[in-house]
Amino acid sequence: MQEIIRTESLTKRYGAHSVLQDVSLNVHRGEIYGFLGLNGAGKTTTIRMLLGMIRPTSGAAYINGRSIIEAKPDLWRQIGYMVETPYAYPNFTVRDNLRLIARLRGLPAKSATESVIEKLQLTPYADTKAKNLSLGNAQKLGLAKALIHNPSVLILDEPTNALDPAGIVQVRELLRRLAREEGMTVFISSHILEEMSKLASRIGIIHGGTLIQEISSQEFEQLRRKRLMVKVQDHGETANRLLLEAGYRAQISAEGSIEIADEQAIRQPERVARLLVDANLSLAGLTVEEEGLESYFLQRVSE
Repeated sequence: MQEIIRTESLTKRYGAHSVLQDVSLNVHRGEIYGFLGLNGAGKTTTIRMLLGMIRPTSGAAYINGRSIIEAKPDLWRQIGYMVETPYAYPNFTVRDNLRLIARLRGLPAKSATESVIEKLQLTPYADTKAKNLSLGNAQKLGLAKALIHNPSVLILDEPTNALDPAGIVQVRELLRRLAREEGMTVFISSHILEEMSKLASRIGIIHGGTLIQEISSQEFEQLRRKRLMVKVQDHGETANRLLLEAGYRAQISAEGSIEIADEQAIRQPERVARLLVDANLSLAGLTVEEEGLESYFLQRVSE
């Protein structure tokens, strides 16, 4: 796969304080790369160095094989970005803000503006002044600015902040479509971990300024813990003993359900159900539960 974003031992120190240590990551064409970390972990610092806003103490960053430090204007025409709070001229309307950006980028102002307004579903707010937008629509305006020139690389810092559930789904589907249909490479930091599990094709976890893991969505599916939760009406101890005798790794949870971690039970829960029913035990529930990205993330950063 074509490598689009690459960092080599990216490090940033302020005096004796180290913010980022030896971060090396790779993002390929058409990937949605979720960059996850607690507040202060180094996410925004990394993004600012990818965009040439701050210089690394050591190490290097490349986009499309070209050094960020030595980048010329034509490289930045391939990149769209939104970092932290989206900025807008407060007394300009949404349309006027976008027309200004289009002109600054040398684009046909009217067509570029109307196209991105439609793409972000901002038409009802096109003539609303930026200062009167809700936080969610102000975030959409920031995304529209990042996308107005149809970049091949999109770098976003917490783009779903303040969006309502419908807005989050809309942005998720838009980014998926851009990656799938246009081959856009998306590098996105977020603290909404479960949303990232639905969106990202690969995930990097940063903690204390160090990249502690990169993992694909397929690898996450294989690694995350799964368990079969069994509920019976009364006779929980009897059911648990029966399952243990049948060779299952079963235990009673604090809530009174029976947890089974065996892969066979997770793949074929009907066998567990048949075993209990044949023993005249009343089955009240049978559910496969999967560890979410949030739980997996918290486990990794606490190690």
